[in-house]
Amino acid sequence: MQTHDQLDQHVRDIVAWHFSTDTGTPHWIDWARETGVDPVAQITTFEDLVGLFPTFDDGVLRNLPHEHMIPRAYAGKPFHIFETGGTTGMPKQRLSWEDHLLDYSEFSTTLDDKHFPPASNWLMVGPTGPRRLRLGIEHLANIRGGNCYFVDLDPRWVKRLISSGQSDQARAYKQHVVDQAVTIMKGRDVQCLFTTPLLLEAIGERVSVADRGIKGVFCGGTTMTPQMVRFLIEEVLEHRVQFIPTYGNTLMGLACSVPLKPEDNYSVTYYAPQPRAVLRVVQPDNPIQSVGYGEWGRVELTTLTKEFFMPRFLERDEAARRAPCDSYAWDGVGEVRPFESSQRKIVEGVY
Repeated sequence: MQTHDQLDQHVRDIVAWHFSTDTGTPHWIDWARETGVDPVAQITTFEDLVGLFPTFDDGVLRNLPHEHMIPRAYAGKPFHIFETGGTTGMPKQRLSWEDHLLDYSEFSTTLDDKHFPPASNWLMVGPTGPRRLRLGIEHLANIRGGNCYFVDLDPRWVKRLISSGQSDQARAYKQHVVDQAVTIMKGRDVQCLFTTPLLLEAIGERVSVADRGIKGVFCGGTTMTPQMVRFLIEEVLEHRVQFIPTYGNTLMGLACSVPLKPEDNYSVTYYAPQPRAVLRVVQPDNPIQSVGYGEWGRVELTTLTKEFFMPRFLERDEAARRAPCDSYAWDGVGEVRPFESSQRKIVEGVY
């Protein structure tokens, strides 16, 4: 199990990589020169990184020319462009070479072969297009020896319909997506399913997921309340299909959930893929400070790979800080939901 010392060593390695004139990222090399900061000399621990860097300006990912975010070690190598966030306007974009494959390869090792059988086919019902999810799920199916079918959706369009009061059109679009998913489940041999909580519920209204041969469901989406999780496990999946919730995005990768125990009361906790990404739950009005265990705060993400360095990005999510567990020696995040969703209405569309 990873120790604090191992995380600190990884931080030193990644900082040295991105601020080196040989391997580093132009944006970060320029930042160090302009601010007069020497991260390589000043950072020896993750806590040093938190104290040195301000929160990350996501305008960098929206507006900066791509060449400024390409580490010199990757210069000249073709890359993937993955988008995240945004209903209108320029979305945040992350460049990737292999990180997106590594995330899903490591996640594959956590899956139970009984419920996600090797050589079985998958069905992904979710956003494809510029999202990395499509390549990630297909890679997950392939490295486990199977193939993947897809039903595409455009979550930005659904959110736009709902925001403009066209709820009937949003429902029609959702039904269109579910129709396609059910058709594939009836016509093809599929045993593993990836989708969002609301779409899983809608599919369950049309067919018995278990009777259609599905053995495991990998489910992603920001809000999964204990009530929703219990409903999906008991009513939609009938205690016959394994339910694996995840919290992931283009900027972080995949945070794994731990198996639910009776004392959890269906409250899901996720653990980041350290050391490649680190999650903190911070005070919204003073994000350098973490909240206490069991307290709610805003989710802060630091990504630490050779392809991508992003310190202290404030996510659009909030969560309860959870303690380390037997499987993960670092903090977790519980019951993730949109930031300030308890105070104002948030449009999540099909998520």
